[in-house]
Amino acid sequence: MITIDDLRVELDTDTAIVRALDALRLSIERGETFALVGESGCGKSMTALALMRLLPENGRVTDGRVLLGEQDLLDLPESRMRGVRGGRIGMIFQEPSTSLNPVMRVGEQIVEAIEAHTPLRGAAARAKAVEWLGRVGIPEPERRIDDYPFRMSGGQKQRVMIAIALAAEPDFLIADEPTTALDVSIQAQILELLKDLQRQQRMGLLLITHDLAVVSGMAHRVALMYAGQIVEVAPAAEFFAAPRHPYAAALLRALPGAGRREQALEAIPGTVPALTQRFAGCRFAPRCAQVMPHCASTIPELLGVGPGHEVRCLLYAHDASRPATATMEDTKTAAAAAAPAAAPVARPEAVANRAEVPLLQVQDLWVRFAIRGTGLLKRSGGTFDAVKGASFDIAKGQTLALVGESGCGKTTTGKAIVQLLRRVARIEGRALLDGQDLFGLAGPALQAVRARIQIIFQDPFASLNPRMRVQEVLEEGLTALQPELGADERRTRIKALVERVGLRSDALERFPHEFSGGQRQRIAIARALAVQPQLIVCDEPTSALDVSVQAQILNLLRELQRELGVSYLFITHNIGVVEYIADRVAVMRAGRIEEQGSAGQVLGAPLSTYTQSLLAAVPRLHSPPTA
Repeated sequence: MITIDDLRVELDTDTAIVRALDALRLSIERGETFALVGESGCGKSMTALALMRLLPENGRVTDGRVLLGEQDLLDLPESRMRGVRGGRIGMIFQEPSTSLNPVMRVGEQIVEAIEAHTPLRGAAARAKAVEWLGRVGIPEPERRIDDYPFRMSGGQKQRVMIAIALAAEPDFLIADEPTTALDVSIQAQILELLKDLQRQQRMGLLLITHDLAVVSGMAHRVALMYAGQIVEVAPAAEFFAAPRHPYAAALLRALPGAGRREQALEAIPGTVPALTQRFAGCRFAPRCAQVMPHCASTIPELLGVGPGHEVRCLLYAHDASRPATATMEDTKTAAAAAAPAAAPVARPEAVANRAEVPLLQVQDLWVRFAIRGTGLLKRSGGTFDAVKGASFDIAKGQTLALVGESGCGKTTTGKAIVQLLRRVARIEGRALLDGQDLFGLAGPALQAVRARIQIIFQDPFASLNPRMRVQEVLEEGLTALQPELGADERRTRIKALVERVGLRSDALERFPHEFSGGQRQRIAIARALAVQPQLIVCDEPTSALDVSVQAQILNLLRELQRELGVSYLFITHNIGVVEYIADRVAVMRAGRIEEQGSAGQVLGAPLSTYTQSLLAAVPRLHSPPTA
């Protein structure tokens, strides 16, 4: 159905030409789910943008073809391509905040897609939009259809994006991280919806994701990308049972889970190389555990190692039947590590001693938002309680994971504690940091405490100033909250931070829009860590990260916790991450704490039926679907 043949894409920058895609080849059949995986910045999203002819202004296709059936999309005039884009080919973009029009109601944006690509008009198109909002899991779709994007949570905005992409019922769908911002129950609902559409319409699906558990349950075939090239392509079952490329094996070993709590995750050292250079050998060689002397001087080709299985590695240049670099045992170990914790896991003694002293005590927290009325006078329509009497403690050197469905109040709780909702909401209750009530602070006292509490926001693009270079973004907090530091000390700390979160030092001179979504999240994490706080509210800090960088960040957070005794309020829907990093877990539902306790108790033997259903929806590594 879709064939990409020798596709090359280049991007012009101020300093050099970036060769984002190099001789890319892949084909996707009708009704097939083809997963494209790999690290942030390796070219996955660029592949999707090139296929849709949505490259940035500085990007261009220099060679190759993109065939939809027999039609080369690169030869179509833009007027005809607009009929293909959104009609025959739909796309779910990675960042809903930058893809949704902020001044249009969400219903208008869905109706726009329906009227552009189907015969429905007016009331019929609106009724279809309401139906799609309900199908993607938006509660009260008849009311929420008239909301603006800013009134929705990150997960709800992602669902609106999915509704827009699916509303015209396309023949082929590109899903770029479609479930990144979704909780596990809605993720399961969306993935089941995609499967149903495939069965009904034989829709082809290009699934771009870093969630290998989702891939194992959805994909028929998998392609692994690295530095603008595909380094391995295989049937999904074979990819997970016996990946051949050293990079694929390392990714599986980087998965977090309860079975790896007391050890560092196997993060892949280094970063994806700059694509401005001309490569003389294997692009993965500087990071490869199985590197050979000739890897630096010989460019590997894609070699067949089995039916439908190709790998770009010199290990197989002379013997395609050699043993795989990862065996079924490695995959079983990864799957076991992702299994729910069966019992409380003992923490190191130093952390256990610190955990006796509460750092943060949240007592009977209520957060109320005014509901704006309709009509000319816009009189108040009452209030909405986003958080209803939440209470929990976080000890020094401890991690409390706050989990629950999208829109349940997790992010609102975190923002209330960090004092970011004072002007838009009524906050009741107390939040005591070392006995000091945060809700009673103002002026210089509030400014002083901000160096002790930081937040990593869910949407890195919206939280980074687009007009500031990374150096300025990271230095801003140090200048405001730690003015005693000299310029040289600030620069030294910033350079070390950038390297610790897995970015090269040349990132400091670039702007946020020059990075991928995962790379922007690393910048946001570095900014929060810059002032060395006591408590960090982590709002989905790894949701935009691939598994290898996620492993780096989780190792970093654990390391800082051991060294500095920093505490985390970890807001997430990734249960695997919770199993690995959390000491305690609080489950939130509709603004209330449904259940809380140690990680082993809540995840291994939940008492609440809601918690049980939440855990049942978690995707696990298992046998992929048959074609």
